[in-house]
Amino acid sequence: MHGAELLHPVVLHHVVNSLQWPALRPLQEAAVQPLLDGDDALLLAPTAGGKTEAAMFPLLSRMAQENWSGTSVLYLCPLKALLNNLLPRLETYTGWLGRRAALWHGDVTMGRRRTILRERPDVLLTTPESLESMLVSATVDHDEFFQHLRAIVVDEVHAFAGDDRGWHLLAVLERLGRVAGRPVQRIGLSATVGNPDELLGWLQGSGRAQRPARVVAPELAVAVTSPAPAAAPPGEVELDYVGSVHNAAKVIAALHRGEKRLVFCDSRALVEELGQKLRALQVKTFLSHASLSLDERRRAEEAFAQERDCVIVATSTLELGIDVGDLDRVIQIDAPRTVAAFLQRIGRTGRRPGTRRNCLFLALDGDGLLHAAGLLKLWSEGWVEAVVPPPEPRHIVAQQLLALSLQQHRVGDQLWSHEWNGLAPFDKSADVIVRHLVEQGYLDSDSGMLFIGPEAELRFGRRHFMDMLAVFTAPPQFTVLSGRTEIGRTDPALLTAKVEGPRLLLLAGRSWRVTHIDWKRRRCFVEPAEGGGKALWMTGGSPQGLSYRMVRAMRDVLLAADPPVALTARATTRLAALRDDATATVHPGGSVVTRDKDGEARWWTWAGFRANATLIATLGELADPTQRYDDASIRLRPDLDREMWRAATTDAAERICLPDVAEKALAGLKFSTALPHRLATATLAARLADVEGAAAVLREPARFTHL
Repeated sequence: MHGAELLHPVVLHHVVNSLQWPALRPLQEAAVQPLLDGDDALLLAPTAGGKTEAAMFPLLSRMAQENWSGTSVLYLCPLKALLNNLLPRLETYTGWLGRRAALWHGDVTMGRRRTILRERPDVLLTTPESLESMLVSATVDHDEFFQHLRAIVVDEVHAFAGDDRGWHLLAVLERLGRVAGRPVQRIGLSATVGNPDELLGWLQGSGRAQRPARVVAPELAVAVTSPAPAAAPPGEVELDYVGSVHNAAKVIAALHRGEKRLVFCDSRALVEELGQKLRALQVKTFLSHASLSLDERRRAEEAFAQERDCVIVATSTLELGIDVGDLDRVIQIDAPRTVAAFLQRIGRTGRRPGTRRNCLFLALDGDGLLHAAGLLKLWSEGWVEAVVPPPEPRHIVAQQLLALSLQQHRVGDQLWSHEWNGLAPFDKSADVIVRHLVEQGYLDSDSGMLFIGPEAELRFGRRHFMDMLAVFTAPPQFTVLSGRTEIGRTDPALLTAKVEGPRLLLLAGRSWRVTHIDWKRRRCFVEPAEGGGKALWMTGGSPQGLSYRMVRAMRDVLLAADPPVALTARATTRLAALRDDATATVHPGGSVVTRDKDGEARWWTWAGFRANATLIATLGELADPTQRYDDASIRLRPDLDREMWRAATTDAAERICLPDVAEKALAGLKFSTALPHRLATATLAARLADVEGAAAVLREPARFTHL
């Protein structure tokens, strides 16, 4: 029997007659049986591959066949904008069966929330943070609300799993299972992963050994890792070198007129600068990034969806499945950090019959060109990054212990680990963290019970402990207002820097003159200006850098390996110059140690940011410990000679050290103050390290030039 025939008759009727689909897509067909059986699953398909329907049609069929009541399905997304975008579709699908879907996140009004609590929707769309706020809220009877929970869909699961939001998600799902009193089916949706089986096992949490699970990916071999064929079709992927943002704007304005173009930039400031230059060239341009107000983003995305000859310039906020209508073309400024991100982005195109996926890379400088070429080489080999959760999330354990104490008001000092069903690291191995929380007053202990303590009230108690429910520390930003209209947010550094004449900001692709700053309420009032505005946002968090595999691919490009895509004459010429410049720093037989005319010794590892941080710690006095980490090389002590090198590196691959952690770096690890100092430091050191990459470089021969 075909998968479609197993769906509930009403669902099948509407798929055929309301949606007028001639058939289900391969993923949707393949997902029906395992989801009807109640299996945990990871559904993989390219962007816009119908993953939402692949999950929801079988779940709605079960809802009808098994007569589920109350809020039985949760649909979790990493972005509020994605939830807003999905709601109309899910309202339509639930409506077929006389059921309801509703939205709950930080922008949903109190009145709407009260309605949801009174009239339970069958499907609730939310974020993990909002879910936890429901668990700890005094106004939500979570035991009653979640008692009928049967299934949880996690959209864009790879976006969670790769950072601390993933650990937070897993912990909240375990607590939800305890509240529901039954195992809850878990379904992950993802477009691009290099390790699907491991990701599914991770998503299952404590149920990994007990529950049946399936990776459903019928299109995976052709589409998810789909590299360029041996001879890339002309025009599908092209790499150009333009040399500046101004030139990038000129190229975008001149090419593809009459088409709808999505341009990705990997910083908000670059989005603003490029957007302003495109508008100056009379290109109809819209902008989208996280520091624009919700209304500003929504207006831009809706207008873009309805236009034809226009450009939207965005950060990775539009990389995930937010619908901006049919796209003709994706343009990438420089390169994203990962192949997975590129696959998400190129997957935005080629959705209409008769069109194909395409992406034009515009490199702004030599580094951007080399990075793009390395990324396209990896893509051409069919390689995609494995999604690896950050190691040793002890600060999330501390956060969860405090959140559980809020949820239950009191927790047994020997029983708390049961709430996570034995899932590491939320198990008894966290006893040392519990003791620290009690010693420092984050938790109070009395008669075998744990309660929220005065230190937790002091540090996280504002606004009903809302600060405790987000696992990232965001850098402070000022809200920018023109009259009563919120434009977005800007970094306070722009408001404190010395300027001559009026203070000008660049936001939403327009220049604004600052008229008043309310320092206490973090508000900045502006009026339109003719031009000259600046955009700036401090990144916050830990530094990123590129991976070992990515930087090694860039090294391969310098050693004459061209990616099999169309290269413009400008890109070919600039690449040749980069190769000429790099003759002293790359060698096919191993790494290179150089000394320049000023006497500076440098080890060209081409190992990536984290491997180099690890190598600096491992080399000890041989490396300059004050240097900033670099993707390609390490600065060595100036009096280095071959004998010193041999002594320091002979057995170094067997005694690798974790990187040193600067004291101020701990401030970027939220809840680090709720950990013993040594554990907070150990957590950051483990996250900054790439032991395998460092060991691989140390085992290679090192070639010396001018030494």
